[in-house]
Amino acid sequence: MLNRRSLDPEQRTLYGANLQPPAGYVFDVAVATTFSLDFETALAVPVSLALFAAENRDDILSHPLALLEGAERIAGRLVVFTDAGHIQASARPHSRLCSLLERIVVEVAAPKGGAFHPKMWALRFTPLRPEDPARVRLLILSRNLTRDRSWDLAATLDGVVTKQPKAINRPIAEFLRQLPGITTAGAPEGTNTLVDELAADIRRAEWTLPEPFQSVSFSVNGLGGKPWRPEPCARLGVVSPFCDDQTLSMLGGLTSAGKPIFIGRSDELAQVSDVTLDGFARVAVLDEMATTEDGEEEDATALQGLHAKAFIAERGWDTAITIGSGNATRPALLTGKNVEIFATLTGKRSRVGSIEEILGEKGFGRLTRPFIRNEMSAADAAQRAAEARLELARREICRTGLKLRCERGEPTDEGASTWRVWLVPPEPMPLAGIGALRVWPITRGEGHAHSVLELLRQGQPADLGTMPLVDLTRFLACYLTDEKENLSILFSTGLMMDGLPAERHAAILRWVIDSRDAFFRYLRLLLSELGDPFTAALAAQDGSGQGAWRSASDDAPILEEMVRAFCRGGDQLRAIERLIARLETGDSVDTDPIPAEFRALWNTFRIALATQDAAHAK
Repeated sequence: MLNRRSLDPEQRTLYGANLQPPAGYVFDVAVATTFSLDFETALAVPVSLALFAAENRDDILSHPLALLEGAERIAGRLVVFTDAGHIQASARPHSRLCSLLERIVVEVAAPKGGAFHPKMWALRFTPLRPEDPARVRLLILSRNLTRDRSWDLAATLDGVVTKQPKAINRPIAEFLRQLPGITTAGAPEGTNTLVDELAADIRRAEWTLPEPFQSVSFSVNGLGGKPWRPEPCARLGVVSPFCDDQTLSMLGGLTSAGKPIFIGRSDELAQVSDVTLDGFARVAVLDEMATTEDGEEEDATALQGLHAKAFIAERGWDTAITIGSGNATRPALLTGKNVEIFATLTGKRSRVGSIEEILGEKGFGRLTRPFIRNEMSAADAAQRAAEARLELARREICRTGLKLRCERGEPTDEGASTWRVWLVPPEPMPLAGIGALRVWPITRGEGHAHSVLELLRQGQPADLGTMPLVDLTRFLACYLTDEKENLSILFSTGLMMDGLPAERHAAILRWVIDSRDAFFRYLRLLLSELGDPFTAALAAQDGSGQGAWRSASDDAPILEEMVRAFCRGGDQLRAIERLIARLETGDSVDTDPIPAEFRALWNTFRIALATQDAAHAK
C-alpha cells in the first residue's frame, strides 16, 4: 500500500495477502485482469480466496484436494481476463487440474490492436453479521498473475458499498463492463451477470484512502477516449522497465522546474538516443544486487529485475503518484492501442514526499545505479523483425477462430475409452514468416506434440491424437519458430472445443479422489465452513482423513460435522450429494473411492435432506 515512504523497498506485501478478506468478512466474488499468467499461479488463487492462505504458491500446489475444492467453490464467482496468447506454457505436462481453469480464465484482445495489459483485482466481501455493509477492494498493480519475482508496485483501496454512485469510480466500472465484449473464445456462463453486478458495486464504493493521501482518481486507456498521460508539472519522476524514444521525449518536455528523473532497464534505454536522454537530470537502472535478496537462491524460471511502473509529479504543494500497468511507451501513453489501467493518489508534498525523497538515495533510488550507454547493445533489426513475425502469428492463432473438435476414439486393449482431438482452422491461415508450429494439449506435454503448420496453411484439420477423458482440455500449448532467425516462442491459448464430453469434469474429480483416504479428506474440506481456513488447511493435509475415519474413536467427529452441517441448513451436505453423483458419473473405475460404510451413513442423511427440502417447499 502506498504511504509516506512510497516505493520504499523495505515495505513489502505478499500478493496473496492483498486478496484476504477483512476481519468479519468472507470472500464473495472477484474479477481480475492480467497481461500474462501461468497455470500454477492461477490454480493457487482459488485456494487463497476460498479456503486458506499460504506464504508461497508451492505450499498450496502441494495439496491437490485443496486445489480441486478451491476451484469448485470459486466456480462462477471469479473470472480472470488475460491477453490472448500470453498464458505461459511448458514442455512438461501440466496438472490435469489446470483444465478446471477453463471456468475461470478468459482470454481477451485489445480492441485497438495493441496488448491487453491492465493488472487489476476488484473483489467483494460479504459480512458474517447481516447488519454490516458489503465491502469491496480494488487492487491496481504492475504485476501479472505469474511467479515473477521482479520489483513491482500495488495500490490497495478498501471501501464500503454505498447507495449512491461515485463519479471517481466511473472509469473502473465502465472498464469492468466492457470486458465480456472483447473475449476471443467466449466466456463461462454467468460471466456477464457477475461482472455487471460487481461493476455496480464498485461504482458505488466509498474508499478509505491510505495515509497520507487526500484524493484518488482512476484512468483506463485503450477502450475509447483520450489516453491518459502525465500532464505538465513542476517536477517529474518516472519508473518504467519499457520505454521508447518518442515517449521519453514527450516526458522530458513536461517539467518547468528542472529535468525529470527516469529509472528503467538497460536493454530498453540502449535503444533511446543520447539527445532524448539528455532531457533527463538522472537516468538510472536497477542495480544487479537488488534482483535477489541476500542469501536467496535465484529461480532460473522466474523473471527478475524491474517491472514496476510509476509516474510521480509535483504540482504546487502536492505530490501525485500514478501507478498501474502502463509503461513509458507509445502504445501505452501516446496512441492508446494498449488497454492500460492507472490509479493516481494525491497528497501534500510535505507528507507524501518529494520526487527526490521518493526516488533518491533514501528511497527507491538506493537500489539503482547510473545507466551506462554501451553496457548492453540494443536488439538488431533482424531480431526485432523476427519478434514481430512471431507476435503476428501468435495473434493469428488466438484471434481468428481456431477450434478444437473432440470425438470418441477406439477403446484401449483394457477397454478404457479414448477421445480423439482435432485442431480445426476456420479457413487457410497464412502464418507468414513462420518456419514451424508444434502444438499439444497442456495435460500431455511436448512428448505428444504434433506439427500442424502446413495443414493450417491449407485450411485442413490437424489430428492431435487420442487421449483418455481426463486429459481432454481446451488449453493448447503452441511452439512457434521463426522462418529466418533462430528465435521461437512458447505459449498457451484456450480454444473453443466442440464435443467436449459432459463427464470430463467428473473424470478429473475421480482422478484426484482416487482412494478412501482422499475421499474422507475431501469430505472434511466440504464440511469446512467458508471463512474457517484452519479447518480447511488441516483437512487438505495428506493422511488426515484415513486416520480420522478408520479409528473408531474418531468416527464421531465426521458424524458430528455432518449433523452440524444439517442443522445449518444442509448446504454442505448438498455439496457432498453432488460430489457422490459426480463420482458415479461416466466410465467405471477399478476402485470405488466411496466406502460402503459411508454409503450406509449417507443414505440416512440423504433421506433427512429430502424431508427438509419437502418441508421448505411447503
